[in-house]
Amino acid sequence: MDRLKVIVVGAGMGGLTAALALRQAGYEIEIFDRVPALLPAGAGVSLWSNGVKVLDRLGLGSALAAAGGRMERVCYRDQHGQLLTDFSLEPLVQAVGERPYPVTRTELQRLLLDALGPETVQLNAECVGIEQDDHCATALFADGRRARGDLVVAADGTHSALRAVVLGHVQPRRYVGYVNWNGLVEHGDGLPPADTWTTFVGAHQRAALMPVGGERFYFFFDVPLPEGAPPHPAGPRAELLQHFAGWAEPVQALIARLDPARTNRIAIHDVDPLPVLVRGRLALLGDAAHSMPPDLGQGGCQAMEDAWVLAHQLLTNNLGVPDALQRYQHARQQRTTEIVLRARKRSEMTHGHDPQKTRGWYAELAREDGSNILGGIIKTVLGGPL
Repeated sequence: MDRLKVIVVGAGMGGLTAALALRQAGYEIEIFDRVPALLPAGAGVSLWSNGVKVLDRLGLGSALAAAGGRMERVCYRDQHGQLLTDFSLEPLVQAVGERPYPVTRTELQRLLLDALGPETVQLNAECVGIEQDDHCATALFADGRRARGDLVVAADGTHSALRAVVLGHVQPRRYVGYVNWNGLVEHGDGLPPADTWTTFVGAHQRAALMPVGGERFYFFFDVPLPEGAPPHPAGPRAELLQHFAGWAEPVQALIARLDPARTNRIAIHDVDPLPVLVRGRLALLGDAAHSMPPDLGQGGCQAMEDAWVLAHQLLTNNLGVPDALQRYQHARQQRTTEIVLRARKRSEMTHGHDPQKTRGWYAELAREDGSNILGGIIKTVLGGPL
């Protein structure tokens, strides 16, 4: 296929990874984002081996290993601190040929922008529509700008404006039933080991710490709440102390150490699997294509897989852009649908949609030697394009 020009709408993880993969494939790219400044959304990314493999192939493996966390073990405890299971991740590494590297979103964004050049992204560009014909596609922006290319990649996130263009209708987001708080905290006394992803579970809630670079943990708390439940007027620390009263000392230490001004509070939503991912010369990618709860840690990884597959389909196709995009859809739709539904099912089990199933999960964790959990992760990783 001749040298193409690609318009990428959205400069998050998926958009930047797609832009890098497409540039390395030899295509001209332009990237647009509606925000006035490129600030990462959220604190950390649980970047599993399938996402890491994509970054390896794009030449960022060594930089990611230096920036990410060295996560050696997984540990589950109940809300009182009693051990449920603790196991090594080495069998995962041996089975799939790559480590996971949890990383802060700031560091991941920096790695991608350094590879692309920060001036690549045009800001204050809210995409409001697409025009296309047999030869090109044009992204239309709220301020009157137009960007014309051979195709448009819609990586504009879970609130995607271009999803409706592909579908022909608005697909509403769906509240999955819980609120998540997340942020970063330094390692220290009273917190779990620095090489271990530690999760405390009980009462349909979770509190977790995952090692990222810079001697820090990425932390998150989950609490099932009614849709639209307002935040505590005294801020996140007061709210978390209320929800996690009586939990184990490391959870109390975490709440005491977190920075309320840098703690995100997010009502978690997903989107039902989409019947199509492309229309003509327009392709959805990342959360725009498959918005899911974070319960499998696969949102960012699936966006990276999308990016790799899209670049590969364009490189290995001589039948034109629409045909290549149809092949991209065929390669991604079944996989991402399966992962969206698995993430939803796990979210429901973890957060007490059926309290009996959640109690059963706690009991399973107490019998777990790591093989079942690792088996699921290995299956997910090996199901990817690399």
